Amino acid sequence: MQGKIIKGIAGFYYVYVESEGLFCCKAKGVFRNQNQKPLVGDLVDIEVIDPEEKTGTVSRILPRTNQLLRPEVANIDQALVIFAAAKPMPNFHLLDRFLVMMEKRHIPVVICLNKRDLVTDKELEEMKKPYILAGYPVISSDTYSSSGVEEIESVLNGKTSALAGPSGVGKSSILNCFVPDANMETGDISKKLKRGKHTTRHSELFLVNEHTFLMDTPGFTSLMVDAVTKEELPRYYREFSTYEPYCRFQGCMHQSEPECGVKEAVERGEISPLRYENYCQMLMEIKEQKRYGGKGK
Repeated sequence: MQGKIIKGIAGFYYVYVESEGLFCCKAKGVFRNQNQKPLVGDLVDIEVIDPEEKTGTVSRILPRTNQLLRPEVANIDQALVIFAAAKPMPNFHLLDRFLVMMEKRHIPVVICLNKRDLVTDKELEEMKKPYILAGYPVISSDTYSSSGVEEIESVLNGKTSALAGPSGVGKSSILNCFVPDANMETGDISKKLKRGKHTTRHSELFLVNEHTFLMDTPGFTSLMVDAVTKEELPRYYREFSTYEPYCRFQGCMHQSEPECGVKEAVERGEISPLRYENYCQMLMEIKEQKRYGGKGK
């Protein structure tokens, strides 16, 4: 029998089998011996122990299309990365780090700016512009009034999507729009820090309809890019590729080199200065990691 792991807690894996329901399973010891670990999102074969109690054993993990380490999940069709338009103010450097991570793992991203009622239309468009220029789909929502929820639904339909982003931006509120029985805490924003409390403590897939799954992941406050070399970083800024043929030097890092097509595009406003500044900051961090013995090269 084949199914999808939707939750893993304390060594138990809850496997959803279409037309059969949810089975509570333990993993075979062979996975531990092979240093393998079943992940939320894995497609697995299970051996049923008790069909009445719906218990079983995970016997095989099918090949993964992708895998994330933070959070530990597999087979994600796309990430819906959510940032608040205000309260807390969006951290675009953090957003760009997330996009680099997704580009490296070839996972499509849709950006959602939630709490759009807290900013003007002009402010919202200014926030969207750098990412629309970069070629990312950008949508906006206000979960309290259900504004934009239909657009989110059309993006999610038929896919396994991870909701990701910092705490307090409305991930759990968006999940509750589609899975009211999820009973996720929404958590108040810390008035002192103006950032969210961590309300999601483990990764879990929720069934929206027969072919649509939603995952809410633990909130993150920082992402390391130490798995990316300085040579790789430019290719994860997708908008650079159009202008790199106009760089004087092959392997141009788009920083101090003369006659750089990317820098010229920034000056013309064809590449967002915000995105470019975040690129330069990440590049500097990677170089510093190499200097002090880190993984950056």
